[in-house]
Amino acid sequence: MQQEPGSQASTARDKARKRLSLRPPTADDGADIWELVAACPPLDRNSMYCNLLQCTDFAETCILAERSGRALGWVSGYRPPDDGSTLFIWQVAVHEDARGLGLARTMILSLLDRPACRGVERIKTTITPENDASWALFESVAGALDVPIKRKAHFDAKTHFRGRHDTEDLVTIGPFDSSDGDIADGRANA
Repeated sequence: MQQEPGSQASTARDKARKRLSLRPPTADDGADIWELVAACPPLDRNSMYCNLLQCTDFAETCILAERSGRALGWVSGYRPPDDGSTLFIWQVAVHEDARGLGLARTMILSLLDRPACRGVERIKTTITPENDASWALFESVAGALDVPIKRKAHFDAKTHFRGRHDTEDLVTIGPFDSSDGDIADGRANA
């Protein structure tokens, strides 16, 4: 029986995705993550020190994707101190060599399965109105979780960034149930 062309592409993506390992970062990964973000314009580059803190103090709510020891994907996040039911996604980076695999969504859903994210009921992030790729990603995450996605103005270009950065909208996905730790397995391919 001959496979349809779409299913061949899907099989190739699945195989490529399986060769990637997903894990919490360590301090040894900080410089690699900093370089990965630099290779993914137009992402804002944080200081390398910031990436080191993310790899240590926030490692359980961040995820690194690598193949053969090479950093190809990164999601940084944290649970805000005043809202433990939220996972705030700070930054998502996927190297061009790993794009088209659904890696960003897989990393975010995998984070929700970690013990550090038990009790999370929503994801929040900020996205500039023109960032079509980020909007598509987070709409895909909301679809995989089968929950609503909402947006509202948050950080204004003039008021908050003094004209040095575009306006950022606050995006909220949820509510959902992460108590069973089975989000990535049950919904990653939805």
